[in-house]
Amino acid sequence: MRSHLLNGLTAEHYRRSVTEGVERVAAKLATTDRPFTGVTVDALSPAVDAIDLDRPLGDTTAVLDELEDVYLRDAVYFHHPRYLAHLNCPVVIPAVLAEAVLSAVNSSLDTWDQSAGGTLIERKLIDWTAARIGLGPAADGVFTSGGTQSNLQALLLAREEAKSDSLAKLRIFASEVSHFSVKKSAKLLGLGPDAVVTIPVDHDKRMQTVALARELERCARDGLVPMAVVATAGTTDFGSIDPLPEIAGLCAQYGVWMHVDAAYGCGLLASLKYRDRIDGIERADSVTVDYHKSFFQPVSSSAVLVRDAATLRHATYHAEYLNPRRMVQERIPNQVDKSLQTTRRFDALKLWLTLRTMGADGIGQLFDEVCDLAREGWALLAADPRYDVVVEPSLSTLVFRYIPAAVTDPAEIDRANLYARKALFASGDAVVAGTKVAGRHYLKFTLLNPETKADDIAAVLDLIAGHAEQYLGESLDRAS
Repeated sequence: MRSHLLNGLTAEHYRRSVTEGVERVAAKLATTDRPFTGVTVDALSPAVDAIDLDRPLGDTTAVLDELEDVYLRDAVYFHHPRYLAHLNCPVVIPAVLAEAVLSAVNSSLDTWDQSAGGTLIERKLIDWTAARIGLGPAADGVFTSGGTQSNLQALLLAREEAKSDSLAKLRIFASEVSHFSVKKSAKLLGLGPDAVVTIPVDHDKRMQTVALARELERCARDGLVPMAVVATAGTTDFGSIDPLPEIAGLCAQYGVWMHVDAAYGCGLLASLKYRDRIDGIERADSVTVDYHKSFFQPVSSSAVLVRDAATLRHATYHAEYLNPRRMVQERIPNQVDKSLQTTRRFDALKLWLTLRTMGADGIGQLFDEVCDLAREGWALLAADPRYDVVVEPSLSTLVFRYIPAAVTDPAEIDRANLYARKALFASGDAVVAGTKVAGRHYLKFTLLNPETKADDIAAVLDLIAGHAEQYLGESLDRAS
């Protein structure tokens, strides 16, 4: 069994095995003609259930053959131009190369003596991102597993900085279309069920600052403690960007921690055309960025940034066997001092190789392309009488609803849209997402693939309409 351990004696075995795996994936990418096969849970489960994990195959080729049957053949391929569903991006090759390197070397980014240069690379990327945001010379941060963890850590710091003698008094303000992780974080942080105050949004799905001001005033009047305002730069459903300068002004007025969830909108940090859409982000106390959404990085690659490095002390614990206090005086950089995680992958390497290969402008150009594509998609939807589209895109998301000419019952229209999404997924021809707007079912395109064209959007809209019309025709037949 030692022949499977990666070391100097097995380097050739490693090279052959990884090359065979890469060739399989490359062949699959080159021949995939749709984003999904349409396989169902019931169809795929027996193949997985039949595998006896206590009887290894022992041979890489046999294992890859088996993997083809249970995973590769039926995977959802985000690189395909008609994958239009969630915030999953196609990935750039330098980042995939980095995955191979970081997995093989297997550095752990918790302490210097497990990572060495990896620590310095991560810190350099944190400084680079903080400078792009404009947080100032005292800024710092750390890579995380994703936006949910980044939001949790930011709100932990905000809770501690609020210095309240009662958790029950703390309040977090976030828009009604903010990410669910805000409420989840409040619960994990021990706050009460009323801790998150929901602020209504305007027609463009942006936080109403008049309503925010009113709630902040009410909070002060009621003897409660405003802990944080969470502004979103790219909501999951709409890609909407809250009015950051106005929110920053209110946070300054009331002495409230301002957190910007830019998990989606962080791509604008590299944009050559649309950077001004997140003006005001530089006034935040903390910022969430997800490179694995709009920097075209593989999952996971995220970070939380803070204006004042000293606030990261609220996540710091020292253990003699890992990061004893004396290391601080010895100026030994241990990233675990800043992180909620201990053992942590060298995910920063992916962004490092990307920047060193493509440059920030290369990333920005790709993100600008999908933002431009969303504008084209908006124009198609706005001109199509079959569809109702909710808001003009700020980033690359379109939310819309099929509206049949002969049906007026909202519930029946809901069912037609739900059926169309399900039927499209089952066909494998395209993958789209769904959400609710004002209690009604809508469909959603999240456009993160520069290879997607307006013709793809038009074709998928035709497919959706066809499935919806089929459902309504069958429904009418059943009714008669």
